[in-house]
Amino acid sequence: MEFFAFDKGYVERLRVGDRTTEDHFVAYFEQLLRIKLRARTLTSDKVEDLRQETFIRVIAAVRREGGVRQPERFGAFVNSICNNVLLEHYRTSAKNQPLDDAHFEIPDRVLDLEGMLVTKQSSARVRQVLDGMPQKDRDLLRAIFLEEKEKDDVCREFGVDRDYLRVLLHRAKDKFRGLYEKDQMAIARR
Repeated sequence: MEFFAFDKGYVERLRVGDRTTEDHFVAYFEQLLRIKLRARTLTSDKVEDLRQETFIRVIAAVRREGGVRQPERFGAFVNSICNNVLLEHYRTSAKNQPLDDAHFEIPDRVLDLEGMLVTKQSSARVRQVLDGMPQKDRDLLRAIFLEEKEKDDVCREFGVDRDYLRVLLHRAKDKFRGLYEKDQMAIARR
């Protein structure tokens, strides 16, 4: 397809209803709009409806005084009108969609007591494991994970650089993991 250079004369001929110009306009944009709309995976009848709506709106805009301010950008003008028609279609079809059955299910506002109990027990176990760790490791894990302090602040507090903090943190996590797993195994035996 060859691109056409639009100008003020073309838009003016279209405005006054010149039959040859109207035929050219439809022939030129028909396939471009169809390709654009089909790419949106719309049904073929919906593509035709939206294409016709675009043509109607373009002609209406052309016939209004000052409707097309930049005739040399007429192709972009038609494209933007097609975009607007497409967006309107999406908005109206979204409003008209039937609700799924899931929308009718009201969420249960009753407290999840069992979940809260499990969370509370887990927190107690974590605190118990932390209490059984050496003071330095315990303070490091609390600072990083519970208090969520910046690592630079923790480095200053512990008097180490970032690289060594990483080593200390790795060791403390390994110790915690070992103690936590032992605690879990003890609970499982009960």
